[in-house]
Amino acid sequence: MHLNELKPKTPRKSNKRIGRGGKRGTTAGAGTKGQKSRAGASVRAGFRGGDNRIWQLFPKQRGATKKHGNKSPHHKHRLYQTHNAKPWVINLHDLGGFKEGETVSRETLVQKGVVPANARTVKILGTGELKRKLSFTDVVVSASVRSAITKAGGSIATE
Repeated sequence: MHLNELKPKTPRKSNKRIGRGGKRGTTAGAGTKGQKSRAGASVRAGFRGGDNRIWQLFPKQRGATKKHGNKSPHHKHRLYQTHNAKPWVINLHDLGGFKEGETVSRETLVQKGVVPANARTVKILGTGELKRKLSFTDVVVSASVRSAITKAGGSIATE
């Protein structure tokens, strides 16, 4: 016995090839002509031959669920960016209203009017100079700001 003589116990059965011409099964139940009779072609759901989709025929009513500002807006809406809420960005020169030894946090920045009250997180970037010794809590700082804080003698509280 050789390898090319091995055969499975159950012989392979090929599928019936219908709709390929010959004596039987010419159209195979797909009709004669048209898009749905062609091999590999299909009509997507909701397609009405190039006409408007059925849901586009109805007028837009009040209370549509995918509008901006709704409790559950659509996640692909161009105005809906709460999934990746970006921090409010300020620079070192914006911290001029703080005195020596004060604490810079999101709450104190809101109190001094540097950032709006709806800012969830605050990031401080390194444009400007830091001339006072300040302590930073509850804010995100860049690498250049981190070095400027340690150079001025300040501190950063890490969570």
